[in-house]
Amino acid sequence: MTFPVVGMVGGGQLARMTHEAGIPLGIRFKLLSDTPQDSAAQVVSDVVIGDYRDLDTLREFARGCDVITFDHEHVPIEHLRALEADGIPVRPGPDALVHAQDKGVMRAKLDAIGIPCPRHRIVTDPEDVVRFAAEGDGFPVVLKTVRGGYDGKGVWVVETPEEATDPFRAGVPVLAEEKVDYVRELAACVVRSPHGQAVAYPVVESRQVGGVCDTVIAPAPDLDDSLALQAERMALTIAKELDVVGHLAVELFQTRNADGSSSVLVNELAMRPHNSGHWTQDGAITSQFANHVRAILDLPLGDPRPRAKWTVMVNVLGGDYPDMYSAYLHCMARDPKLKIHMYGKDVKPGRKVGHVNTYGDDLDDVLERARHAAGYLRGTITE
Repeated sequence: MTFPVVGMVGGGQLARMTHEAGIPLGIRFKLLSDTPQDSAAQVVSDVVIGDYRDLDTLREFARGCDVITFDHEHVPIEHLRALEADGIPVRPGPDALVHAQDKGVMRAKLDAIGIPCPRHRIVTDPEDVVRFAAEGDGFPVVLKTVRGGYDGKGVWVVETPEEATDPFRAGVPVLAEEKVDYVRELAACVVRSPHGQAVAYPVVESRQVGGVCDTVIAPAPDLDDSLALQAERMALTIAKELDVVGHLAVELFQTRNADGSSSVLVNELAMRPHNSGHWTQDGAITSQFANHVRAILDLPLGDPRPRAKWTVMVNVLGGDYPDMYSAYLHCMARDPKLKIHMYGKDVKPGRKVGHVNTYGDDLDDVLERARHAAGYLRGTITE
């Protein structure tokens, strides 16, 4: 038997790191990338440059692949159904992936299976937004385009009726949600294989800056065991009910109830390796990337348990200091246990160009080490 070929659609950093996880297993990757300069295209040997929105390109790319998976969730669902009709396994499949592509479909499905979410509905125009606000506690409300948003894009916090016009200019349906008064953001990551085996990683705390993930702490500090178990069970239920194959990240709001207890509400879903799981590269026995590869090939899944008491991931964002390599000397000498992961991207202000992982027994120390390294690489810390 020859080793399988994984077809990865999308050439970003998630594809790059998933390819890295497949190397020790001897898994071959074939990449459909937008440009030769994309993050994964720099390291995968078999690269096809083309448009994932073109069905003929996808069909030609899929030839010789044993399974198709994704770096992003934007491939048209009808194209994925065509690949399946051609006999190509697509994981996650279109019936699952549509819930990550369309927030309206996702909310309707979660309602149907009893998963708690913020109050929501599709709104038709700014006047309908006013009616939605009046049905609850009034403004502010959150408006989201049902397709295409990520890292805070396609999301508006609307304070007044006059601010409700911009989201409708995109020409796609708009989802209105109550603005949740949450304590913090959490993420529950699980991996599920075609025959139904599933594993759950520890629930993490995700800290955002400007709508972009900045810091992930694994496990989430001071999280009640019963609430952590509830979040993991919710994620596993979603994976099963939606028939997800591969990695699923469930982004959550932790809220405070009137009696002082906490609850969790589902914010977003991602059906691919996810920023909230990057800590697993160095902090878990089996990383999210390795388990995603195992799942899409229907191999037994690896142990998701953490290697250390605490692991912290901090994203490295581009700034005004493009020469990050020169910072390695300081960062590596200062912290020999530091793990640096760079994506091969040109440095641009605010762009995710890498991340760092630190781990240890003292959370304050682990946090400080990760923040210092990310800041030094970016150039915002110089000593």
